[in-house]
Amino acid sequence: MLITILTTGSRGDTQPYVALGLELKKMGCDVRMVGFQNIESFVRSYGLDFYPIPGDVVSAAASISGMQSMRADNPLKLLFSFKKLQEIASHLQKDFYHACAGADVVVYHPGAAVGYFAAQCMGVPSVLAIPFPMRPTREYPSLIFYDMPRLGALFNLFSHKILQQLMWFGSSAPVKQFLKQEWGAVPAFFSSPFTAQTTHRFSTITSCSNYVFPRPVDWPENVHSSGYWFLDDAGDWTPPADLLDFLKYGAPPVYIGFGSIGDAGQAQQTTRLAIEALGQSGQRGILATGWSGMTKLDDLPANVFMLESAPHFWLFPRMAVVVHHGGAGTTAAGLRAGVPSIVIPSGNDQFAWGRRVYELGVGAQPIPRKKLTAEKLSAAITYALQPQAKRLHVPSQQRSRPKPGPATPHW
Repeated sequence: MLITILTTGSRGDTQPYVALGLELKKMGCDVRMVGFQNIESFVRSYGLDFYPIPGDVVSAAASISGMQSMRADNPLKLLFSFKKLQEIASHLQKDFYHACAGADVVVYHPGAAVGYFAAQCMGVPSVLAIPFPMRPTREYPSLIFYDMPRLGALFNLFSHKILQQLMWFGSSAPVKQFLKQEWGAVPAFFSSPFTAQTTHRFSTITSCSNYVFPRPVDWPENVHSSGYWFLDDAGDWTPPADLLDFLKYGAPPVYIGFGSIGDAGQAQQTTRLAIEALGQSGQRGILATGWSGMTKLDDLPANVFMLESAPHFWLFPRMAVVVHHGGAGTTAAGLRAGVPSIVIPSGNDQFAWGRRVYELGVGAQPIPRKKLTAEKLSAAITYALQPQAKRLHVPSQQRSRPKPGPATPHW
């Protein structure tokens, strides 16, 4: 059986799908990963077949449209940013579609919704694989509304439908245009795939722990959530000797990094803010430059080490606290490492992850990036170092609920 997995985004966005692909390969399936060409060497280092999509996700993210999308801090801004991103997405549809040729099953990220239509046209099953809960439920609001006032069960249900429509809005026009060009007409089944993926043949799987967001009881049975998909292999990465020395000769440091979220124009300012916060809190620190969030300085104090990146599963358990932007994968890695988190959200679902970390009692209250100061970050670090921030607090109604599926806590 050949399973094609369509991914979009950065290396961090792709990692859970690589983990999924490796598990499928262990089961005897052939796996074809599909993603942007600049992550090809990363995927192939795990022995998976790769179909490269022309394009550079780093450049796309650094564009005005990309930056607006990542920093959209309310649903209306997200809507406008998706409208602008449609131009970027339009030329990708053909490559994603043809990458599905010969597949027995198509697994797709919501950013590659054309995978659903490819599967339909080829007569094979499709699986929507998402890194956060998106299926409508009355139990809690969708992630883009999660950090807003709570308005009850009906609003919760409606908020998820809004998120589904926003996600479909970002893809529908490019997909429709491509299908017209490919087939001469839009197929009769053309509609949002996110509402259709609830059957045995067209199911949905969510990469999220049931100890973070419990699987709602009002989800259809073919919408699954059985835990995070972690990649516990560093591939060809080995820790540099100077990093090992820094970790060896001193107390566990505070990690500060913002992944693919960052403004190159503010990188030096952000770096100095982080260093100042570490000084005020009396902590050692490891700063990760990522794509553009921070920049290397020549005058680093002795208590600070800078690196570009390191596998979170290796680095985070060695930290005292992790400070990050609140991406779904980074949040999961921080929770699993058993160290407190401080989320500095900029947009989209990051505010939800920040609030959820605080609600669970395993981190400080999130600090929006627009309001970040050295003083606030220092106070958050001090709070996160308290013993109570290292214990997961699961509300009683979650403890009494039967565990759905094989998920186990990583705390």
